[in-house]
Amino acid sequence: MPYLTVNKQRIFYTSKRGTPEAPNIILVHGAGSSHLGWPAELRQLPDYAVYAVDLPGHGRSDPPGRDNITAYCDSLDAFIAALKLDNVVLIGHSMGGAIAQMMALRHAEKVAGLILIGTGARLPVSEMILSQALTNFATTIDFINRYAWARGTPDSLIEAGRKLMSDSKPHILHGDFVACNTFDIQERLSPIDVPALVIAGSVDMMTPFKLGRFLADNIPGAQLVVIEGGGHMMMLEQPGLAATAVTRFLQEKFAFPQQN
Repeated sequence: MPYLTVNKQRIFYTSKRGTPEAPNIILVHGAGSSHLGWPAELRQLPDYAVYAVDLPGHGRSDPPGRDNITAYCDSLDAFIAALKLDNVVLIGHSMGGAIAQMMALRHAEKVAGLILIGTGARLPVSEMILSQALTNFATTIDFINRYAWARGTPDSLIEAGRKLMSDSKPHILHGDFVACNTFDIQERLSPIDVPALVIAGSVDMMTPFKLGRFLADNIPGAQLVVIEGGGHMMMLEQPGLAATAVTRFLQEKFAFPQQN
């Protein structure tokens, strides 16, 4: 598994090869997560080169993390430049979706398309999370996982999500949620000029459906797919539906010669 040094910071990522003519896919995870927050169905998309990055301070990447979306965006931009990637489609979940949107605004020449999952143009955070993440880490993680999953999600999946977040550090998790809470580009969506897909869970309690609807209504030409019964972690709860929506969008918007 490769590391890449970006601005003197080692960044970990996984990758798989794809058809040369197909877009390069980069998976950008959410707050307190890592590349492991993505299901195999998306990390192994057939035909596409897929890069699943651990953001600074997350997973196997070196600290520090960041406490604002712009800083994470600039780190991702440097990552793309270091790998010399073009024709990039960003798939971002939650905070990762905010980073993807900011990339489309700040570094538009690097972004060919956006797939935004469980995210919004603003990401308000519960005061409980902001006030307790540093001092009551375990309690905060329990609180987050109480609302991150749809009712009926298997306990084993919820526990795996809780362990993944527990592997983070309190200051990293706090910084992530500060970044989310201060993010608001509701008035800046119209300049985004790339094909965009918004995937929203109908019962998402962390990023309510109305925020996904707002994105789809205000990014020019954006499509909206609703995962019925999907919570905030919809791509893990219903990976087949998420992968199908992603694949259909890519095939429609980024046609390329298929391998025989």
